[in-house]
Amino acid sequence: MILIISGTNIFQKEKPMKNVDLTPLQYTVLYKNGTEPPFNNEYWNNKKSGIYVDRISGKVLFSSRDKFDSGTGWPSFTKPVDENAIVTHPDASHGMIRTEVRSKSSDGHLGHVFDDGPAPTGLRYCINSASLRFIPVEKMIEEGYLDYLRLFDALELPFEQIILGGGCFWGVEAYFKKVKGIIDTSVGYSGGTTHNPDYTLVCSGTTKHVETVLVTFDPKIISLAKVLKHFYAIHNPSTPNRQGPDIGSQYRSAIYYISKGQKQAIDETVYQLKAKGIMVTTEVAKAKNFYKAEEYHQDYLDKNPGGYCHINLNTIHDF
Repeated sequence: MILIISGTNIFQKEKPMKNVDLTPLQYTVLYKNGTEPPFNNEYWNNKKSGIYVDRISGKVLFSSRDKFDSGTGWPSFTKPVDENAIVTHPDASHGMIRTEVRSKSSDGHLGHVFDDGPAPTGLRYCINSASLRFIPVEKMIEEGYLDYLRLFDALELPFEQIILGGGCFWGVEAYFKKVKGIIDTSVGYSGGTTHNPDYTLVCSGTTKHVETVLVTFDPKIISLAKVLKHFYAIHNPSTPNRQGPDIGSQYRSAIYYISKGQKQAIDETVYQLKAKGIMVTTEVAKAKNFYKAEEYHQDYLDKNPGGYCHINLNTIHDF
């Protein structure tokens, strides 16, 4: 592997290689102002939709919406998502004057910015893949970047997502994994006020969070209306803060929608249930958070066949 090391400038800081799993190349780029080889790095030709975050801090830096093919062999962007997330410094190494770009949150070296980019900014942020971590748009909620989905509102994506709370998330996830058209599931905590809660804290009832399942589905195979029919078929929306033997506010019925367009389908479903005389206590709100639960909760009933479940998984409804 060829490693091109740029000269040291006055802003370089030596960092201890600990707490973060970095490859030697990543460490050299981030903390010794190195440059990775062109056309032989992770993201130079990545065309997927998503965000690029600081590999160290996780701070959002760039979006695929602003990425372009500069022909240089490095990821190139017309602008950062937030100009306050980066800092720039003069770089006089290699006998030339360039403008270095660093991450404000981690002080890691990112690359350089040039004035030969396309409209509308006329800038080219030439960034090392080694300094970044890419999060595809379909994984943004799961990884805690729900607020940044707004960057992709104008795109027609091949999936939809909804966050559902219907009791113990082990069973709700296991059920939806069996439904045709469901692409992916992830269990977590939503709707509360506590940041980054763990299972013990949520069970205490002090966080106001609900045990939820982030459901990713293909709308060409299953509509949101049918996803909701499955949801209401496997839990009792009439019992507040309880599902079967599970009692507590974390077990309340809840739907947290991602886009405003989903609200209509939810309202229609709730209206139909109430018209049948069913009392519906479901909390319906715009999604404001999703904290992925601990790894041992993910796909729990796959890992623990015969484990506790309040849902009959032998019957998958056909709507």
